[in-house]
Amino acid sequence: MKTILALSAAAALAILGTVPAGAASFGAQEQPRSDQGEARKEMRAGNQLSLREIEKRILPQMRGSEYLGPAYDATARAYRLKFIKDGRVTYVDVDARTGRIINRSR
Repeated sequence: MKTILALSAAAALAILGTVPAGAASFGAQEQPRSDQGEARKEMRAGNQLSLREIEKRILPQMRGSEYLGPAYDATARAYRLKFIKDGRVTYVDVDARTGRIINRSR
């Protein structure tokens, strides 16, 4: 039976902030609120895909992994999706404009 992990936004951001060096610029401990607003603004303007569309494209590629949630980086215009499988965390960085995977780190 799979366990569903529910995190507060602050806890999820704190976890997502602890990523390896060399990944997209998601290293801040807390994501600025303006990033979420910026993502929404760009999506409404037709400049990038919605988070739901990106999840619809990426989640099927991560079969067997549990999805822990997203973070958005307005500077990189990219989403970081976090997954866990067999105790190992994987981050998938996705270009918000194209939906293409930029980086996959373990």
